[in-house]
Amino acid sequence: MKTTPELLATARSIDEIKQVADAGADAVVIGESRFGVRLPGDIPAQELEAAIAAAREKRLRVYVAVNHVFANEQLPELRAYIQLLQQLEPDALVFGDPAVLMICRDLGYPAVLHWNPEMTSTNYATAQYWGARGAKRVVLARELNLEEIAEIADNVQMEVQVQVHGMTTLYHSGRKLIQSYIHYQGANAEPNHTGKDSGFYLVEQERKELRFPIYEDRDGTHIMSAEDICLLEVLDELLAAPIHSLKVEGLLKTSEAHVAAVRSYREALDAWASNPDSYDPDPAWMERIRQYQDPNRELTYGFLFKEQVY
Repeated sequence: MKTTPELLATARSIDEIKQVADAGADAVVIGESRFGVRLPGDIPAQELEAAIAAAREKRLRVYVAVNHVFANEQLPELRAYIQLLQQLEPDALVFGDPAVLMICRDLGYPAVLHWNPEMTSTNYATAQYWGARGAKRVVLARELNLEEIAEIADNVQMEVQVQVHGMTTLYHSGRKLIQSYIHYQGANAEPNHTGKDSGFYLVEQERKELRFPIYEDRDGTHIMSAEDICLLEVLDELLAAPIHSLKVEGLLKTSEAHVAAVRSYREALDAWASNPDSYDPDPAWMERIRQYQDPNRELTYGFLFKEQVY
């Protein structure tokens, strides 16, 4: 029997932590929007202890997202937040900005670190650079294909994480582009009208059938993919490489859709682990996912079988 990779899920609340655990997740990513970017929900610092306790009760590993790119004025509160995490002892911190690593060192906090710079983790040399500086895991860019993923996994002495389900980030700007556009049109834009639940999306002139969700928060403007990654049917090909963790992303998904996806991947992983040489996806797994899938969002293999040009 092969070792089964970790099934990692995001969670927007303590209740969703419990739901993804019951659906079969092994680990969960949570965080507060002041320090973690593009989170499906906000778990503020004062609720972290309860959230971590809920996860531990469900035997989940807990990773806290501290993956902002931080400005000078944010460093004091970042330090205070990391001091809190030092006390709460989550299983790992997810970071992209070296400020997190430097503060951990200054505090004498031997945190387990997962390096996640979004779109720039594209080669094994850079991953090894961060591994030599304390990162235990590299979160690979979503734009890598199967050959590139396998080459990195074969050449690093780190855990490798790959996103297998959900939407991805296409663009981020610190500017409030939606509010600027609304003001340009002569209307007033309330901040709560431009957030994750706003329902705004972009449409390209040449591909009007594609809708790219766009929203604003305290970090600026985020443009997301028009399609969702779904690698469930090709897990055997992906797992030919030494992948340690598979992430199911719940950003801009209902809890029902997110939990359904986690449950399907749990069943798929268990089936693969029991007999990897004859992995045969059960149509019921995809049917469960499609039951909650937005009809305007296609399920695709992302870049897994494409050649990406950077």
